[in-house]
Amino acid sequence: MKISEVAKWKNFTDPDGVEWDLSFLNAHEAVYVHSEEGKKDLIYKFYVSYSFHCFAKDYPEQSHEEKEWLMYHAPKSSRPFCVRRYGLAKLHLKNCIMNLDKMKVFHAGYGSYAVFDVVDENGDKVSYFAPFIVFRESKKMRIHVTSAYPLTDKVGGDKVGFLKIANNLLKGKPLPHPQK
Repeated sequence: MKISEVAKWKNFTDPDGVEWDLSFLNAHEAVYVHSEEGKKDLIYKFYVSYSFHCFAKDYPEQSHEEKEWLMYHAPKSSRPFCVRRYGLAKLHLKNCIMNLDKMKVFHAGYGSYAVFDVVDENGDKVSYFAPFIVFRESKKMRIHVTSAYPLTDKVGGDKVGFLKIANNLLKGKPLPHPQK
């Protein structure tokens, strides 16, 4: 499917010649099934894409030289590669997205939703903020993950079931909003 976002990410090669594989963030299909006893299963098929904010970040404490050394050039803009974001995304992001129907999903503001709570490479629990938007594109249901990073403060909006989001999108109904 042709999508408006990057479908296939090029690897990042740092100045030391180390190549960082980004293929785990290539666009893919995700299927969610809603089963209710006595009813026919509802199947929701989404095409998923990821922003480079999932593995890149411009930190204020970085020198100009460090930023240039780590610069990743995406089609729409450039940012320094971030080893921490990369590591968390490689370990968890696709799994979170493939299991949205089983995970805690929260309203994240600006019409987006987010997933939290993973275990990092050191075995520590991390609040992982992965905001995503859902929409239709070329008559297909889409998920675009706009960013993904560890949180330092505990935040979260109202919980919402992902299958409710998917069902509303499928039926052309308004997407769930936080309670006021």
